[in-house]
Parts: sequence; structure tokens; C-alpha cells
Amino acid sequence: MEVAFEKKYHEVEIENWWFKSRRRYLLDLLRNAPKDSKILDIGCSSGIFLKDLELLGFKTAYLFGIDISENAIANCKANGIPNAFVMDAQMITLAEQFDIIVASDCLEHLEDDRKAIKNWYQLLKTGGEMYVFVPAFQSLWSQHDVVNMHYRRYTNLELKTKLLSENLTISKSSYWNFSLFLPVYVFRKLSGVFLKNKNKEGQIIENSVLNVMLFKLLLLENRILKYVDFPFGISTFCIAKK
Repeated sequence: MEVAFEKKYHEVEIENWWFKSRRRYLLDLLRNAPKDSKILDIGCSSGIFLKDLELLGFKTAYLFGIDISENAIANCKANGIPNAFVMDAQMITLAEQFDIIVASDCLEHLEDDRKAIKNWYQLLKTGGEMYVFVPAFQSLWSQHDVVNMHYRRYTNLELKTKLLSENLTISKSSYWNFSLFLPVYVFRKLSGVFLKNKNKEGQIIENSVLNVMLFKLLLLENRILKYVDFPFGISTFCIAKK
């Protein structure tokens, strides 16, 4: 992502409604996993998710993170995650194999996503699980994607197809952030018409009241996702098993 936006990202990632609610969803999914699981967070940023796993009782020595950003990895180490490394997610060269691999909003940054998935498959132990989140629907493409240096957005079928092509099996797939799809779609289309070439920054909501409201909305969606799969949303994800 662009340098100015990365700085803003690191400033808000702990409390921002989007990042916080997705971490909460993943933490709920992993809560009952064996606490000696070896876990890799691809695109780990400042290591906030890994620290949350540590608080759940997962062993620090078994928590790993990689990120292409030297600043992110410096933050990660400063936050107490020693196994954090600057690496390209298309060619992770760790000698370890992992019980759990998490990649939240990472795959869309990679030019060759199939190469990346193949690499991730090799890093996953037999019986291990991979949790992959990506932005959904090319129709939602906006300046936000440009600032984030995305190559693409995905449909759920596209993501599933690419994971299945590496002999992974899908245990759950859905869209995420269902409720806000329509307003975000309208906003981005109108921004593209009326604010073309004017809005050079990514879209990060910093209003504290709105941040709390949106966080609570997505917590509700997270609970609903235990029972249903959403037909569309701003993101999409798959849980895949080797």
C-alpha cells in the first residue's frame, strides 16, 4: 500500500471497526483450537492479531507472521512477536509447517495469487486449516483499492475455485460485511463520478461514534455467520483444509 496510507493504517488498526470485527470473527473461530497449534499470519501488519491469539493462550513461540513491509515487521517485533519476518507472500521461505494459516486481505495484493496459494499449501500441515479473506466484487473497485495497491477483487466462487485447484477442501465460505454492501456500492459509484481523481486517500472511518456503531453491527453479523452464509458482501472468505 502507499506509504502515507500504511502509516494511517498502523495508527488505527487496533480500534478500527473493520479490522477489529474481523479479528474478533477469526478469534472466535480459533478459540477452541489446540493452544500448541503452530499459526502463521500472512500479511501480519503490526502483529495485533497474533497478540490477540497470545491472550487466548496460544504459545508465543508457535506464532509466526510475515509481511512485505519492513515497518510492519518492526512494529510486530516491538509488540512482542519474535517470529516476524519481512517476506513476499508469494514465496514464503520459512522452514516451518503450520497447523493454521491466516491471510486477511493479503491475496489481492499479490500479482500471482495462484503461485501464492500453492506456496501456502506447501506450508500447511496435512489436516491443517487455511483462513483466507479478500475484498469482494470488482464492481466495488475504487480509489481505496488503488491506494491499497490491489490487483483484483474476488467473487466467492473465484476464491473457492483457486483454493480447490490446489487440492484444498472448503469447510465454509461466505461473504462478510453483508449489511453495508449496498451503501458502500452506492458511495463508491458516486465517488467515482463526482470525486474522480480528487480523493487520493483510502477510506478509513475515524469518527468514534460511527466506529462503535459499525463495530457492533459487524459483531451481530459475525454471530449470524455461525448459522448462515451471506449471498454478498464487501469481503468474501473461505476456510479450507488440507
